Amino acid sequence: MTGKETAAGRASARRILPVMAWKGILRNGNVYFPYLAAGIFSVFIYFVFSSILHNDIIRVLPRSGYAWMMLYMGKGILSLILILFLIYANSFLVKRRQKEFGLYHILGLEKKHIGMMLFFETVLLYAGALAGGVILGMALSKLLFLMLLRMCNLSVDVQFVFDPQAFRETAVYFLCVFGMNFAQGLVQVGKARPIELMSGSKKGEKEPRFLWVYALAGLAALVSGYYISVTSQLDDMIFINFVLAVFWVIVGTYLLFASGSIVFLKWMKGRKGIYYKPGNFITISGMLYRMKKNAAGLSNICIFSTMVIITLICTVSLYLGMDSLVHFVHPYDMTALYGEEKIDREEVTKEISALEEKYGLAATRVDIYDRMNLAVRKEKDRFLVRREKENFRDYAEDYQLGILTMDEYARIEGRSVSLRDHEVLIYCNGMDYGYDSVDFFGVKLQVREEISDFFPYPKAADNTFDARYLMVVKDRQAQEECVRVWAKANGVTDLPAFLESSYRFVGIVLDEEDAQRDAFLGEFAQWCQGRPGFFDMTNGVESRRDLKTMYGALLFLGILFGLIFFMCLILIMYYKQITEGYEDRNNFDIMQKVGMSDREIRGTVGRQILLVFGLPLVGAIMHTMAGMFMVRRLMGAVEFFRTDLLFFGTVGVIVVFVAVYGASYLLTAKTYYRIVR
Repeated sequence: MTGKETAAGRASARRILPVMAWKGILRNGNVYFPYLAAGIFSVFIYFVFSSILHNDIIRVLPRSGYAWMMLYMGKGILSLILILFLIYANSFLVKRRQKEFGLYHILGLEKKHIGMMLFFETVLLYAGALAGGVILGMALSKLLFLMLLRMCNLSVDVQFVFDPQAFRETAVYFLCVFGMNFAQGLVQVGKARPIELMSGSKKGEKEPRFLWVYALAGLAALVSGYYISVTSQLDDMIFINFVLAVFWVIVGTYLLFASGSIVFLKWMKGRKGIYYKPGNFITISGMLYRMKKNAAGLSNICIFSTMVIITLICTVSLYLGMDSLVHFVHPYDMTALYGEEKIDREEVTKEISALEEKYGLAATRVDIYDRMNLAVRKEKDRFLVRREKENFRDYAEDYQLGILTMDEYARIEGRSVSLRDHEVLIYCNGMDYGYDSVDFFGVKLQVREEISDFFPYPKAADNTFDARYLMVVKDRQAQEECVRVWAKANGVTDLPAFLESSYRFVGIVLDEEDAQRDAFLGEFAQWCQGRPGFFDMTNGVESRRDLKTMYGALLFLGILFGLIFFMCLILIMYYKQITEGYEDRNNFDIMQKVGMSDREIRGTVGRQILLVFGLPLVGAIMHTMAGMFMVRRLMGAVEFFRTDLLFFGTVGVIVVFVAVYGASYLLTAKTYYRIVR
C-alpha cells in the first residue's frame, strides 16, 4: 500500500469513525440515553454544589459558616459516589456493545479503530452531559441556593452570582470521570478476542466454589452488622461502630446474594415437586445461569434502596422535629450565671418588668435559683470520685451533679415538697436513676421520689452525651453537708471559698418570636453583664438560629443525596432489566417454539422479575429495621431524641418507598417485556 493510500485511509477513518460513534449512540439509545440522563443529573448536582461553595455570599452571611462546612463535606462524599456510580453504569454500556464491536472487528476494523470510536463516543457523551448539566444548573442553581438559605434560616434577600471557577471545576472533574470510563472500555475491548466480543453479552457465569462457606460467611457478616447496630450506644465509639456496621452489612449482602441465593436456588432445584413445573423450571434455571452477575446487581439494588430509605427517614424526621430539637438544646431564650457575688432576685424581676412594659412583651417564665455543681463518677447507685482517664470511654461514667435545696426547686417548678434529713429527690435528664437510695461518697441518702420532668433539662432516655443529674436536698445545711463530703473525698482544702462559688442561675422565656424579642434580650443582656458577680451568658435565641442553620444544611444535603441515591437505584434497575431482556429474548423465543404459550411465558417472566426485584426490597427493609437502632443513636449525637417521629417517619417512608419502588419496577419491567417479546 502506498503512502497516499495509507494517508487516504487514515483520513477516511477520521471521517467515518465519528459518524459511526454518533450512529452507535442513536442505535443503542435504550442504554445510552439513560446513561446520558444520569450524567446530566450528576453534572447538575456537582455544578450546584460548586456554584454555592464558590459564591462569596455563602461565606459572608451571618452563621453561614455551618452551611458552608456541611456543603464542603457533602461535596467530597458526592465526588466519591458519582465516580463509583458512573463507572458502574458505564460497564453496562460496554457490555451491551461487545457483540457489535466483535462484528466490526470481523469486518476489518482493528482494535485501535474500535478504541477511536469509543473515544469519539466518550467525547460526545461528555460534551452532552456537561452542556446539559451546566445549563440545567444555571437555570436552577439560584432556586436551590435560595432553598438552602430558607432551610438554614438565613437571609434570602441576596444576589446569586455564578463563579467561572465552578464551571472549570465541574468540567475538570467530569473529564477525569469520563476519561476513566474510556480507559475501562479500552481495557475490556483490548484484552478480548473477536469471538469473545461476539458472545460476551451472552456469556454465562461459572458457579462459585465453596458455596456453603461463602453463604455462612455472608450470614455471619450480616449478623455481625446487625448486632453492632442493635447493641451500639451513644458514646465515643458510635461513629466507629456505624462504619463497622455498614461495612459488615455490605459484605454480608454481597456474599448472601452471590452464594446464599445460589444455595437457596440449588435447594429448590433439588425439590422435584417445586422444580419440575414449567414456570419454576425456567425461573430457577435462568437465575442459576446468571448467578454471580445477578448477585452484584441485586446486592447493589438492595444497598442503594437501604441508603434511600434511611436518608429519607433522617431527613423527614429532622424536618418535622426541628423546632423541638433546638428548644431541647436551648429551652431558655436567655440564661445568665453569677458566681461569688449573687445578683438580687428582686432587682432582676424589676428589670424584666420594665422591659416587658417597654417592648410590649411578656415573660412566660423567669427562673432565678442557686445551684451547686459537683463533678462526680457514677457506678450503679453510688456517686464516687472521678478517676484518671485511660481512654475516652471512661468519660461515659462522668457526670455533672447539681444540688439544689427544696426551696430553690419550688421556685423553678412551682411545686412544694417536704423532705426530711437524708432524704432527696433525684432527676436525670438521660436514663432513669432507678434506685431507692443514693450512696453519696459513703453517705446513705434515701430517694423520696425520682422526678419525671425538670424544665431546664428536658428528659430523653437516650441522652448519654449530655446527661446530668440533679439532686434536691432539704435545706442549705443539707446542701453544704453534701459539698463537705464531696470536698473531703476529692481533696478540696479551701472549703469556705468553694461553698461560696455556687451559681445563681437566671433564665428567661418570652412569649413572642419577633424583632422586639431580639431588642428585649439585647438590652437585658447588657444589663445582666453590668451586674456584679457576672460569670457567663447564653443567648438561646441566637443559639437556636445557629443550630437551625447547621441542621438546615443537613436537610439540604439529605434531600440532594436522597435524589442521587434514588437516581442510582432507578438506573441500576433499568439496566438490569435491559441486560436480562436481551439475554432472555432468544431463550424465550426457543421456549415458544417448543410449545410454551404466551400466557405461560408471561407468567414465567413475571415470577422471575418479581423474585429478582422482591429479594432486594425485602433485604432493604430488613437492613432498615436493624439499622434504625443505630440511626436513633446517631440522631442522638445531634441531640435529636424524638423516637416517636423516627418511628412514624420510618413507617411512612417505607410505605412510600415500596409504592415508588413498585411503580419503578413496573415501568422498567415494560422495557423487559418489550425486548423479550
